[in-house]
Amino acid sequence: MAVISHITLGTNDAERSAQFYDEVLGVLGFSRLVKPPAYEKGGMPTIYLYPPEDGRPATWGNGTHVAFIAETQDDVRAFHAAALRLGGLSEGEPGPRPHYGEGYYAAYVRDPDGNKLQAVCYS
Repeated sequence: MAVISHITLGTNDAERSAQFYDEVLGVLGFSRLVKPPAYEKGGMPTIYLYPPEDGRPATWGNGTHVAFIAETQDDVRAFHAAALRLGGLSEGEPGPRPHYGEGYYAAYVRDPDGNKLQAVCYS
């Protein structure tokens, strides 16, 4: 049973974020869902991209990131390349991370709003 319903990331430009996430996570086989009117079994987990409800600018959390599973090391590299092409910033080039375990291969990026993302495969 999945225990995560959804992840919400703040954005200051919803259209830019939708394009970024659709393409960057698309290389990993992930599809963003439009927010359903009610929970639909099998439709979660997903990512929502919204301006903050309080009207203040969206910001990111230091020490916080969301990690997505990639099938292959090529997928990790494609995730990283797509993010950079779409205005993201590198926070760690694709490569092995032996300090996290044998076969741990990952890349880290920041989206255009500064949210930190990771793609990881366990090969």
